[in-house]
Amino acid sequence: MGMYRQKHQQRMTLMAVAVLVPLAAACGNERAGAGGAAADVDKPVTGIRWNVDSVTVDGTTHRASGSAHVTLDDQGRAEGSYGCNTFSARAAVDGDRITLSDAVSTEMGCDDRPMDFERTLSRTLADSGLKADVSDDRLTLTADSGDTVRLSKAKDAPLAGTKWTVTTPSTDSRAHLTFDAKKGTVSGSLGCNQVNAEATVRDGHITLGTPAMTRMMCEDSLMAGEKALTKLFNSTLAYSVDQRTLTLTSENGTEVRAVAKS
Repeated sequence: MGMYRQKHQQRMTLMAVAVLVPLAAACGNERAGAGGAAADVDKPVTGIRWNVDSVTVDGTTHRASGSAHVTLDDQGRAEGSYGCNTFSARAAVDGDRITLSDAVSTEMGCDDRPMDFERTLSRTLADSGLKADVSDDRLTLTADSGDTVRLSKAKDAPLAGTKWTVTTPSTDSRAHLTFDAKKGTVSGSLGCNQVNAEATVRDGHITLGTPAMTRMMCEDSLMAGEKALTKLFNSTLAYSVDQRTLTLTSENGTEVRAVAKS
């Protein structure tokens, strides 16, 4: 892995976010960005993680490298990754034509991921004329030149074996949990202290046993999040996995959310 330069310039990089524009064109009756018109696509694409499968330029198909993907929310925001660099932007929709604004991307070099694919993807989708077509679990983005980007809906991450990074409550992304189906356990961090406990999964529910924890003290913000997570143990929780988001719900309705990091 090369040296990362984490959004150090925060500059607006149009080409590095071009892939997210067409998704707004397929957002059903949602509006993408200020002044955008409703899109003319029946099937929803918002709230879905779309994995980039390939880019075809001048008849030559380039397979995606790394974990290139894009997700569009229902507020006209899009974010994702080109496999190495991440990006976000606003997108306004006029029928099936898209206008980008406020584009931001990171500028990293990843030695283990071919950077030429990112450049090809950016160049291909810099065209302002982008059209979206959704068929089953696949999305095709076509430029006026005929070049295309093909994407597919990401499958749900497996509960067991996935490192789930807790996003709610906030612990600065330090809290994480991993379930082991064979051992019937869960282990990880609650933000400050390490934790291990029995975990029985059955019929959409997880029963967590008494936690075995280390006894460190951290800053107040971490300890507050950790205290909330500790309450999950010695109880039975309802759980659901939606693509790469895990939701745990206690009997009193308290929700904990976690995401599967790429």
